[in-house]
Amino acid sequence: MNSLRMIENWPVETAAAAVVRADGTLAGAHGPAGHRFPLASVTKPLAAYAALLAVEEGAIELDEPAGPAGSTVRHLLAHTSGLAFDEHRVTAEPGTRRLYSNAGFEALGEHIAGATDIPFAEYLRQAVLEPLGMASTDLPGSPAKDGVSTVADLVRFAAELQAPRLLARSTLEEATRVAFPGLTGVLPGYGHQRPNDWGLGFEIRDGKSPHWTGAASSPRTFGHFGQSGTFLWVDPDAGAACVSLTDRPFGPWAVEAWPPLTDAVLSELARR
Repeated sequence: MNSLRMIENWPVETAAAAVVRADGTLAGAHGPAGHRFPLASVTKPLAAYAALLAVEEGAIELDEPAGPAGSTVRHLLAHTSGLAFDEHRVTAEPGTRRLYSNAGFEALGEHIAGATDIPFAEYLRQAVLEPLGMASTDLPGSPAKDGVSTVADLVRFAAELQAPRLLARSTLEEATRVAFPGLTGVLPGYGHQRPNDWGLGFEIRDGKSPHWTGAASSPRTFGHFGQSGTFLWVDPDAGAACVSLTDRPFGPWAVEAWPPLTDAVLSELARR
């Protein structure tokens, strides 16, 4: 895809990107697909997928207690547990505010490890990474932000997010619909959003502005971006997903560069 060549002009040392169609085929790729990048918060969708598999396997339930008092697994996945951003400190009642929380995903990982008697990184490997053939991906630390992966591996995950084989489609559909609708909150890097819609581990684009996806992205677009200069989105209306990994931390350069890439990708797909 010619649109992916736009990453050559980004102010980064190394970048790679790919587009995956809904049928799992590769529409295009550019850059070193096998280069391992820190994912930062793009780790969260992987962790969420493992949590959803734990639900389907019966190890945990979405509405069982987890995290702070009154919180559940569902609250942790949807950033509504009330936990602070990077501290295991309660700052709101569960279900009342959308407080983006790394601490919440760390509590989720601990909860799953306790329920399964398997360290969370190992559970993720067995449940998600190995079945999808993501051999270059691992989690050396926090399930909120410490994943490391490649574009080649995330292409496999992006295909799974469009045509699930590991999860029931109904489970994925629930995870990519708005959970606890109407809640406001801050989208890191983009300010206060009313509403700040999230699913279960996935951010929902909806009508947010400003946003890291494109002006042409459908409201149903879901995914995540990371402070390491990474993103993964799935646009069900376009029938495609896009992965982009870089080695420069998120900042004004990404705010300027990412939406035009997304719009160019969507435009090129529409012409095919």
